[in-house]
Amino acid sequence: MPALVLDGKSLAAQTEADLLQRVKRLKEKSGGKAPILATILVGDDPASATYVKMKGNACRRVGMDSLAVELPAATTTAQLLAKIEELNANPEVHGILLQHPVPPQIDERACFDAIALSKDVDGVTCLGFGRMAMGEEAYGCATPQGIMRILEHYQVEIEGKHAVVVGRSPILGKPMAMMLLQKNATVTICHSRTKNLPALVAQADILVGAVGKPEFIKADWVKAGAVVVDAGYHPGGVGDIELSALLDKASAYTPVPGGVGPMTINTLIMQSVQSGEKSLGGAGDWRVWAE
Repeated sequence: MPALVLDGKSLAAQTEADLLQRVKRLKEKSGGKAPILATILVGDDPASATYVKMKGNACRRVGMDSLAVELPAATTTAQLLAKIEELNANPEVHGILLQHPVPPQIDERACFDAIALSKDVDGVTCLGFGRMAMGEEAYGCATPQGIMRILEHYQVEIEGKHAVVVGRSPILGKPMAMMLLQKNATVTICHSRTKNLPALVAQADILVGAVGKPEFIKADWVKAGAVVVDAGYHPGGVGDIELSALLDKASAYTPVPGGVGPMTINTLIMQSVQSGEKSLGGAGDWRVWAE
């Protein structure tokens, strides 16, 4: 039986239609004010510029405004921190996105952590991560939160399942594991240096590939009936998992492209709308994974 396709592109489109109406209602209540997402791009990396443009386009599709902040490649940590503080203090800005990566002379973690918790709609601060992990109010990291939304939408059972996350980055693998744990999965965190990795992957009821290496996780490692989530994207349109051989083996899978990627941007926009609703007097609320 063919696996269920966990179609993130379709879900993102459905969510945008809902967000468009929420922003419209918010404008009516607030005298025409819309949520504003400030995007900070440091340097001239073409891929980063493309991602920022995509996020601006997504804002416009739901009726939000975006504020593009572009800084030269020679920007210092102090200069970037000053810009973030300026945006923190601006009541018109409801979300702040610092595009990763920044130039090497900048202390990226210090700059991420300077973003006010209430405006950390990309879920990148240590404070936000800690609060999320403890079941307190915080905006989740956009990619893992997007994955959780996919699993919820397609009614994938999480409680009591063994979830294996292959990857340990601070904005994907680690928060992914915490979110699954909050939903009562039993979670194993692995990475590229894990010994006996195929044997651990073979135990997964839910497998999340977030290791950042093309087709690093082989199809023959995955047990029949597993739910396969591929958070990677590499040249040639492949992810972190060898998906082509899993289409009839897995019970469900996220395609690459069209699975996790669209939900990452969509989650960023959704959380920006939530922040705007809280600030401008609507009924928005932060998503909490310890329900």
